[in-house]
Amino acid sequence: MTAACPACVAVPMPDNVLVAPDLQFSLPSIHCAACIGKIERGLQDLPGLRSARVNLSLKRLTVTGTVAAEVVAAALHQLGYAAYPLDLAALNTARDTQGRALLLRMAVAGFAMMNVMLLSVAVWSGATDATRDLFHLISAMIALPVVAYSGQPFFQNAWQALRVRRLNMDVPISLAILLAAGMSLYETLNSGAHAYFDAALSLTFFLLIGRYMDHRTRLAARSAAKELTALEVQTAQKLVAGGTKTTPVSDLCIGDHLLVPTGARIPVDGMLLTDSALIDRAFLTGESAAVTCGPHSTLQAGEINLGAPITLQATAVGEDTTLRRMAQMVAVAENGRNSYTAMADRAAQVYAPAVHLLAFAAFIGWVVVDGDVRHALNVAIAVLIITCPCALGLAVPAVSTAAIGRLFSMGYLVKHATALERLAEVDRIVFDKTGTLSRPSVRLPDDLTDEAARVAKALAQASHHPLSRALDATLDKITPADVKDVCEVSGQGLFGNWRGQRVKLGRGTWLGGMTDGLCLQIGDAPVITFTATEEPRAGISDALEGLDLPCEIVTGDATAPATDFAARLGLAVKPDMRPEQKLSYLRSLATTGDRVLMVGDGLNDTAALAAAHASVAPASALDAARSASDVVVLTDSFAKLPLLIRIARLARHLSQQNFAIATIYNCIAVPVALAGYATPLAAALAMSASSITVLLNAQRIRFAT
Repeated sequence: MTAACPACVAVPMPDNVLVAPDLQFSLPSIHCAACIGKIERGLQDLPGLRSARVNLSLKRLTVTGTVAAEVVAAALHQLGYAAYPLDLAALNTARDTQGRALLLRMAVAGFAMMNVMLLSVAVWSGATDATRDLFHLISAMIALPVVAYSGQPFFQNAWQALRVRRLNMDVPISLAILLAAGMSLYETLNSGAHAYFDAALSLTFFLLIGRYMDHRTRLAARSAAKELTALEVQTAQKLVAGGTKTTPVSDLCIGDHLLVPTGARIPVDGMLLTDSALIDRAFLTGESAAVTCGPHSTLQAGEINLGAPITLQATAVGEDTTLRRMAQMVAVAENGRNSYTAMADRAAQVYAPAVHLLAFAAFIGWVVVDGDVRHALNVAIAVLIITCPCALGLAVPAVSTAAIGRLFSMGYLVKHATALERLAEVDRIVFDKTGTLSRPSVRLPDDLTDEAARVAKALAQASHHPLSRALDATLDKITPADVKDVCEVSGQGLFGNWRGQRVKLGRGTWLGGMTDGLCLQIGDAPVITFTATEEPRAGISDALEGLDLPCEIVTGDATAPATDFAARLGLAVKPDMRPEQKLSYLRSLATTGDRVLMVGDGLNDTAALAAAHASVAPASALDAARSASDVVVLTDSFAKLPLLIRIARLARHLSQQNFAIATIYNCIAVPVALAGYATPLAAALAMSASSITVLLNAQRIRFAT
């Protein structure tokens, strides 16, 4: 290994400069491949940048190279995208080591099973005496280490259950595997005619398939509480004698004075010291319009400063900030949802003890009948294997995997293991409004010239204000004009110079117009007025028509715009609801027996999404909201929301059918095993046939409409 240069090691690194490929940003406003190309091309000329890659599904940008976070954020701002730095240490996105381990164990079990079956063919073909014993010994040498290695997921779970004196599905599974391997070893050492190492391996292999399929349904789940923490500002500009000092937020104290630049997220809760501030609270409270705050107003961590730079005095830091308290609410809500008992686990509570009692009864019965302990033990093992819950273990994962694949092709990403079961049970839907059902929209005047459109585009893309972002999106295909010296006036708008003229975009009253809406002025020309509206998300009307459940809107937006928008969709509405009020309302519905599907997109919805019986978030949602949800809608349209619920209900129906198939199979196979007509190997083959039947039945969901 090459040693580092001591002189280089001694030189302190500049603040906020990244050397390792660990700089990442949340990009909540990207929505298509064109956004990816625009961002990656727009950043490629930054000094020190080696690569920039956008992940559309995660809405995340990864930057590699020696480039400051502020430089990347400024470049993204110029490109017209809101960007929020993420702390990767807080995200703690670990690799899927569990999934790789299951896949490796499954591969080892499958390879060993095939080899042992080849040896078994020789025995079945007539090998006797020393030759048969040799093949059995070779089979034992292959099977025993593989069973010990590949069966660990079942053995560990079974041991954990037995330690607290209870039974789960892995107890009979482990017992069947161990008894089949142990009895086969006993027969081999005593020159027995039959050994069932292939049965033990095939049992392990098929059960690992089910376990891996179940794990895949959980793979996308991440902690929303960690996402909230990752979204926090990691450094702040602390005011000190002679200027500012970049300080870790963890080192701030109550009473510290901080400078918050334009477009930056507020790092801690505090009191505003400047005369006024324009604050975007949409992510935190759901309020669609930016809020103008006066001196001594209360500001909260997570809000965005849209106006001129402001100063504030910290009033809450660390665990006491609004953002941290919200993260704690989300964590509590997630724990409540994770306590939901999956269908297979509920079946195991009855199934596992019944299997053990049946196998024990078979052993005792045959000891009484013929007094042959070896034969009685073989019958008991056959009963354990033939009743082994392989089909039962595959019943739900097989359906879930097929349903998740079908939903993904429709643009719905299912993230939680029990999401489909809970979606099938919902009887009420609660929607957030801003960003979920509605999108800010700006209507262009009919007489807008190309030059005016280009100027408006240049000014709009330089601001984080919601209306500016909406205008920027409306003018998506317009090339911005070369406007120089763009500045933003807090609470009013932007101005700059274009071809020797002063150009302005902002409040109409600021421009000398008659309206307070969004207006543009070029030089001394008359003011051009844009019509700002909220438009329903694509497909939402079709979705509401297709849903057979009561729906309502619960939003943090003000009463007037919330009521007007709800009336357009024909829905009831509860306005002015803060995050804790949304959470409290959902909990009150749960106490009355309602099973609520929550659909939301902002930080203010995160706790409610985690607490709801089931939850859905659009792809445009903030990372934390997407993580808290069970399902993420990857397309812009909500039109297929009714089909999502129908597929969830069909998944529950097919899972119940698979349980019935497993039960019918047991009703036929168990008497055969109890009567002593099924060897452990025949039992393993029958078990495999039932598993394949369950897998085929699960595929029916791919054709649901």
